[in-house]
Amino acid sequence: MAPDLKTLERRALELMKQGDFGPESILVNAQIVELSPRDEGALTRLGRCYLEQRQFDEAVGALRAALAVNPNKTIATNLLAEVRKRRALTPTAVERATTGFSLREFALIEALAGDELLQALRPRMEVLFDTLNATSVAARIVDARRRGGESGSKLFHANSYHTVGTNGHVNAFHHGGRWEPQFNLGWFAPPITPACLRIGIGFNLSQAGRDPASVAEQEQILRYFERFQRTVEKSWQRELARWMGGNSGFVQYGSLPPAFDMLPERALARVLSCRDPVSVGWIFVGRWLFLDKPDDARILSDRAKLATTVDDTFRSLYPLWLTTYAESPPS
Repeated sequence: MAPDLKTLERRALELMKQGDFGPESILVNAQIVELSPRDEGALTRLGRCYLEQRQFDEAVGALRAALAVNPNKTIATNLLAEVRKRRALTPTAVERATTGFSLREFALIEALAGDELLQALRPRMEVLFDTLNATSVAARIVDARRRGGESGSKLFHANSYHTVGTNGHVNAFHHGGRWEPQFNLGWFAPPITPACLRIGIGFNLSQAGRDPASVAEQEQILRYFERFQRTVEKSWQRELARWMGGNSGFVQYGSLPPAFDMLPERALARVLSCRDPVSVGWIFVGRWLFLDKPDDARILSDRAKLATTVDDTFRSLYPLWLTTYAESPPS
């Protein structure tokens, strides 16, 4: 004899209290839904079970069904957001093979320019941005900017990347970050540097470029850079140098390659002693991944690994960025 609804509900609650979201819990809650299709509690529990079993599509279906019954069910809403985040960070084998940045993509960066290059990279850029936007550090950055009076609901938008120069360089920075300390991603191909990706914090101090600075914007980014110098000198210099030493961290000045010949302490000392950053134009501190290094190549070609590496880098640098950005409002 099949168990009745009350027996199933009692067992479902027992399993939930035990933290058991395995096959039995899926079966019990699915049976409840079969008998009572609008049971939002069972649908939500079923979604949680599927999430824990990494059956993401099934989890989305169950949680959407729960929200169709009760759009205000906070637990289902939060679980659905978590499902989307985990699914984005856990692509299928096919997605891993087609959404990373391998030799082919860097060859495109070397060979193409302008809109043609942007269009060729769009699928990979969009899935990477979607993955990064789902991370908790992205939410913290967006929230900090909102508290500072800025707009935006995502860290990266679909058009948050652009080409630099004729060919060999693609740049991406967080939405609204042109005149701020920017969370930056930069793809390079020969002849500028060996094929690589930079990940970190950059300052675009140039008066030229795609969108030349107004007087107010130029003064703002200069204030931010001076605040960055003070913050590093006061409390971050030793920790940042240690982080750079353990994470292939380098400083970049202007359009020059990263400063491979400088140890982190010396590279940071150069940043701190810079008194004419406008003449430099671009100053960056962060991690670099190189396609000719096997371990880096594996990260670059796998969207999930790359997103995790970017997330880890942004998370490590977030306190420094936040102090620089939010210590006091630009005046």
